[in-house]
Amino acid sequence: MELILKYFKELTPTQIEQFSRLEDLYKDWNTKINIISRKDIDALYERHVLHSLSIAKIIEFKKDTTILDIGTGGGFPGIPLSIIFPDVKFLLIDSIRKKIAVVNDVIKQLNLLNASAIHLHSNEVNQKFDFIVSRAVTAFPAFVKLVKGKIKPDHKNSLPNGILYLKGGDLSEEVNDYKTKIHLFPVSDFFTETFFDTKFVVYYPC
Repeated sequence: MELILKYFKELTPTQIEQFSRLEDLYKDWNTKINIISRKDIDALYERHVLHSLSIAKIIEFKKDTTILDIGTGGGFPGIPLSIIFPDVKFLLIDSIRKKIAVVNDVIKQLNLLNASAIHLHSNEVNQKFDFIVSRAVTAFPAFVKLVKGKIKPDHKNSLPNGILYLKGGDLSEEVNDYKTKIHLFPVSDFFTETFFDTKFVVYYPC
């Protein structure tokens, strides 16, 4: 939790409480379902929560912005982002039902009124959103195809609507076909922990 306060100093008491409860909630669920790998559960705030919040260092979503989190898994990046942006509407989806059960319980326990989670495949989503977020569910070109037709054409934020994709490693080949439009934000520009040295937020307006 100290990590979150290190980089986000203007949290409300409600946000601090919500972030502080994440560890116990996920550790409890991890005893029932392996929702987060055992090597990562003790580094939850660094490897999952703070990593998710790197998106919040790039853009401050305006009120009533709509966000779709595809392949949310245990609720990342959607849950940390829904805490930090309480006036933004989040839909978290995953194709694995038991993961969505966990996410829905976390949403309920934290009283996150701006977030909902549904067991869905991405091709079953028919509505459009301002932004689509995700954490490395597939290679970037495949992800672009997944979200085709799901982004609203009208912009209201500081960045045009599009994809904000958390990915690590050498991305040069994956993003080569999009390099005239794509922007890679190194997460190490925001957070000094070595875990983030090879991590990026891939922003693709579309």
